[in-house]
Amino acid sequence: MTQKPAITVSSLDMQRLEELLDELPREALQAQQALVDELNRANVVEPDKVPAGLVTMNSTVRFRMEPEGKMFERTLVYPSGADGSPEKISVLAPIGSALLGLSVGDSIDWPSPRDGDMTVRIIDILYQPEAAGEFHR
Repeated sequence: MTQKPAITVSSLDMQRLEELLDELPREALQAQQALVDELNRANVVEPDKVPAGLVTMNSTVRFRMEPEGKMFERTLVYPSGADGSPEKISVLAPIGSALLGLSVGDSIDWPSPRDGDMTVRIIDILYQPEAAGEFHR
């Protein structure tokens, strides 16, 4: 694996994610170690200081899985917002944890749900709550 890119998380997202993780049963928390590790290394900023090209919670992001080149558009949601529709992805899903805090142009190697690793590259942010002035969504 290559070195992971720097990530930034809003203080509101950090607070909510920490509360979410605190509520998980021990077994489920162990499965979320990658997300915990990401949050531990994140640069935390106030919501009004979040750059527009950053993946935050409730952002709609266009990303590519490499090397296959398959493109996706998904909204990163909390588990309560994951209603089973293919357009939404929970932050607790491996790809959701990988997306959080990345910026347009960033890529990250991430453990695949099916053995091995996948590389995720951020292509565009189609909607970001903070850029839309929705700081408390």
